[in-house]
Amino acid sequence: MKIDLPEKEAKILRRIRRNYKVDFAPLKIRDINLQLLQVQDLEDILQGRDPFANIEDFPFWIKLWEAAIILAEVTTSLNPAQAGPRLLELGAGLGAPGLAAAARGFEVTLSDYETIIMDFQRVSAAASRVKPAFAALDWTKPASLEPFDTIIGAEILFREDLLDPLLKTFKKLLKPKGSIYLAHDLRRQTLYKFLAKAGDDYKIMTKKIDLNSEEGKTTVMLNCLRLK
Repeated sequence: MKIDLPEKEAKILRRIRRNYKVDFAPLKIRDINLQLLQVQDLEDILQGRDPFANIEDFPFWIKLWEAAIILAEVTTSLNPAQAGPRLLELGAGLGAPGLAAAARGFEVTLSDYETIIMDFQRVSAAASRVKPAFAALDWTKPASLEPFDTIIGAEILFREDLLDPLLKTFKKLLKPKGSIYLAHDLRRQTLYKFLAKAGDDYKIMTKKIDLNSEEGKTTVMLNCLRLK
């Protein structure tokens, strides 16, 4: 699909295409229409790796997860006038939830840890006609950003050694009355360890959502966390 892009993002896209076979895929969330840049030869890259077993070398950012679609549904249901305007997506990957929030009117910052990931986000943002900010964010050394009203993340709890750094990132970057929305496949074992840790400081609300896809049935756990 051909989409007209500003020269800066068109240059980024040309650079991406040197290493990846990509194209834009439309994504409709409620009344929001996004254009996500996605890798086309996904199976060739993943080579049969299991995202629940090969967590150390699985490129989580490269796939549009069911949990990200659920989280995008959540962000488009929120009102920035009520929730507060500033929203941060952690481990944004392809960025669908954050881009949907930007289209809804939030002041969004998309964050991740690699330049290539944020290059995909920048191109998708330009194609979707939204203008989020971008931040390279290391949870072990979180940047000094202004606190956010809302923090979101989909499929970010895949490494047990990053659970404590993530909680410290929440503590540093969430406003006292802010909200955290997380969405994960129910099979993500580190999710339960995280919720046990987070329960010391946060009130946690949980909802389970079933989705059917070509790969079968997926159950996504949606959590909302607020400081006690």
